[in-house]
Amino acid sequence: MKNIIALTMFMSFISCSSAEKIKFNLPKIDINKFMGDWYVLAGRFTFLEKDVHNGLEKYTWNEEKKRIDVSFTYRKGSFDGPIKSVPQKGWIYNLDNNAHWKVSPFWPLKFDYLVIDIDENYSWTAIGVPSQKYLWIMSRNWKNPSDLVPQIIERIKAKGYNADNIVNVPHDWP
Repeated sequence: MKNIIALTMFMSFISCSSAEKIKFNLPKIDINKFMGDWYVLAGRFTFLEKDVHNGLEKYTWNEEKKRIDVSFTYRKGSFDGPIKSVPQKGWIYNLDNNAHWKVSPFWPLKFDYLVIDIDENYSWTAIGVPSQKYLWIMSRNWKNPSDLVPQIIERIKAKGYNADNIVNVPHDWP
């Protein structure tokens, strides 16, 4: 029960009204190319994402239900910490570009999820919310984030997205 209350509070903090104007020129996303594993390298996170190590988002297209099944897994506190998992469901909200989704940790909550920027080869992406309060920078490869993250930050800043107060996620995979 504590987890449900905490998650409800968390989601209320990141909630953004669909009526809120999207201020960014969002890229067109090929959903099939977007599916798969994404290592969370850096971002401006929610209070539930503290002490994340080896953060990994996995997106799977669920053809039967016409939605995206999302799984966020990580080690809590250290590389040897307990494995945590946060399953979610996502629906494409803007079919013109596939870059604005609604994501739900559980019914009836659904929150905005924006693909702010993405590499043409789908090797990295930057995800945000309309309010710009949160940001997730992810890559298909967890190695060398110190080379990649600053480049992505400059790109999203040029688009007008706030990229201040970025926290790096440590990775050390076998």
